[in-house]
Amino acid sequence: MKFQVNKETLFSNIQVVQNIVTSRASLPILSNILIETMDGKIRLTATDLDIGISCEFPVDIVESGAITVPSKRFADIIHELTNNKVTIAAKKNNTVHIQSENCEFKVMGLPKDEFPKLPEFKDKEAVRIEQPVLKEILTQTSYAVSHDETRYILNGILFKIENDVLTLVATDGRRLALTQKKINKSGNQQFKAIIPSKAIHELNRNLKEEGDALLTFGENQALFDLGSIRIISRLIEGEFPDYQQVIPKEVKDKIRINREKFLLAIKRAAVLSTLDYQAAKVEVFKNKIVISKSTPDIGESREELEAVYSGKELVVGFNPAYLIDAVKNLTDEEISLEVLDSEKPGVIRNPEHLSIVLPMRL
Repeated sequence: MKFQVNKETLFSNIQVVQNIVTSRASLPILSNILIETMDGKIRLTATDLDIGISCEFPVDIVESGAITVPSKRFADIIHELTNNKVTIAAKKNNTVHIQSENCEFKVMGLPKDEFPKLPEFKDKEAVRIEQPVLKEILTQTSYAVSHDETRYILNGILFKIENDVLTLVATDGRRLALTQKKINKSGNQQFKAIIPSKAIHELNRNLKEEGDALLTFGENQALFDLGSIRIISRLIEGEFPDYQQVIPKEVKDKIRINREKFLLAIKRAAVLSTLDYQAAKVEVFKNKIVISKSTPDIGESREELEAVYSGKELVVGFNPAYLIDAVKNLTDEEISLEVLDSEKPGVIRNPEHLSIVLPMRL
């Protein structure tokens, strides 16, 4: 194998796949990146056996072939080269030669045969969605994913397709985020799958502001095809909780408030939060709310905001960080907050999105 490539192009594509490589891999080959030549392009692939990622880009191929190289060392070498033109060549003894102007490195690689093969998704129906739309709904949902490994079923996002609607749901038991988008798809495919948070992170990192993504689901794997980048992930096995049971019925008396002003007020209250005193107080009156925070030995704050509300007066405590997460990624100028009493969850909903935050004792 031998090819020539622009240094910056090569390094940026190494960064695409390098993120999932771990230095503590159970098998030495998993610390490597697979380099394969194709028709006028090369493909870089990395995997940790739970998630695999590959990217393709054009290069000048002199001789076809494939080799694997240590990920971090390869990236470090390419990063430190000064000349833009780089020549990579693999010899029969698995030595990889990296040449740039007057500089040459030799690195020991491992043969392609030892590298795990990523699954293929032949004859599987794909769902098409615009990349910026997918990025938006992932951002609006992923904050609620649980990081508690004892509740592994919640360590990802539920993807559900039914009646041409894609639904994403995440919860950690203290809050829940749900987003729905109408999609155009052929066939009558319906499915549910839980995508692990690591795959969600990689997907979010690589989604662009243009182009489409193709989503394909197998029995225990999912493929996200972003064009030049493909991400394949194992699914989390098990049954996601029945989230419909915990969604409160919509209430008549909603607190309508400017989203940006509410977000900034919650952020200011959060400044005084500590691990022992997290809750911020939200007092609701006719056509106004008061957000206050009192922390012993630290200080206190109080802020009034205009609101449209005609229901009963009430007081409820919330973790300000949870409210911030629920509000900051919305784009509505005005939001509707639904609160029944101090022991009921707060709900923010619009036609496509729903956030639930459990109250805290004040």
